[in-house]
Amino acid sequence: MGRDDYPTPKVALLVETSLGYGRRFLRGVVRYARLHGPWGFYINPSDLRQLLPRMEEWGGTGIIARIETRQVERAVLATGLPTIALDLTNAQLAPGSPLAALSEVRPDSPAAGALAAEHLLDRGFKHFAFVGSWGDFPWSIDRGAGFAARLKAAGVACEQFPMPQRPADRQWGREQRILAAWLRSLPRPLGVLACDDDRGRQVCEACHTAGLSVPDEVAVVGVDNDDLLCELADPPLSSVALDSEQAGWEAAALLDRMMKGEKVKRQRILVAPTGVVVRRSSDTRTTSDLTVTQAVRFIHDNAPRGIGVDDVVAAVGGSRRALELRFRKTLGRPVNAEIQGVKVERAKRLLTETDLSIERIAAASGFASSGYLIRLFKRDTGLAPSSYRREKKGAATRFG
Repeated sequence: MGRDDYPTPKVALLVETSLGYGRRFLRGVVRYARLHGPWGFYINPSDLRQLLPRMEEWGGTGIIARIETRQVERAVLATGLPTIALDLTNAQLAPGSPLAALSEVRPDSPAAGALAAEHLLDRGFKHFAFVGSWGDFPWSIDRGAGFAARLKAAGVACEQFPMPQRPADRQWGREQRILAAWLRSLPRPLGVLACDDDRGRQVCEACHTAGLSVPDEVAVVGVDNDDLLCELADPPLSSVALDSEQAGWEAAALLDRMMKGEKVKRQRILVAPTGVVVRRSSDTRTTSDLTVTQAVRFIHDNAPRGIGVDDVVAAVGGSRRALELRFRKTLGRPVNAEIQGVKVERAKRLLTETDLSIERIAAASGFASSGYLIRLFKRDTGLAPSSYRREKKGAATRFG
């Protein structure tokens, strides 16, 4: 049979559209369908209440769903249709659970936690903590475990926020005060991983309640890189990016095989982390030398203005030679290397998050010319800025 001999697939998508993770996942599904379809889709009309259409009346042939209630679980299983689940809980994966037999998409949460630990270790932090989510969600538990395991390998410990047990203490107004008091009790400077971006935003808010400066006293990193949630945080939240668009493509490809009658073993599609997108909440370096810490903060705040070493010396006082010696002793590199590194990191962010020209990115990152940006960028990354942008934003090319 050729492609035209198959009936048009009709797929019910019970995936949240209010969060960046879900939207990117759906984009991957749609990309696959455009290439291998056409497909028909049902999209849940509300993120607040999951509804499955009458699949037999609609002519549905497959389901991709985050199964959040017993009612939806019963409805999905009753169809007998090929189904791929998203982020099953530990209870849903327990022996005897019918959902445990479904193929599943889930984040590679241990790897995401380890990436966050690498980022904070590189920033010079010696004290760490993890703030998880309510419920038995493996993605939250595993992110904390991956974070702690990487820190243990580096010879440091990780504190974990003890979730309040009384229902009244779980209301955010009250939990915020509990979280603030706990953060205030920990040694600082402190590097914190939150299980996701919404929780990261709450950690930043709790820091303000506790009178703690973010990122100088407490650096915060979330997971999922939901642009809107990250920018709503004060300050904007650094986050581990997940390639959920690629996972959407892979889930659609697997479902396509199942809808065509192919017998496939249960599979787990892992959503790979792609790196930490650095924003203000962790854009700092902590050192034992307060003058170096002050200088690094000045560099991070002002590098896009095109500052030089003399500007840094003027900001912290003393002589240029003395500051250079302290930088080399504390960080192992000269002052100018820190300035250039901050400029390159800003250029990376602009390359992946905007469509600005290389010339405009050079100016916005503090480089005197686009040629100077290109030379330094190649030296630090091995890629030209345009190649780096294609690699990070070329999901459509990879999928094709």
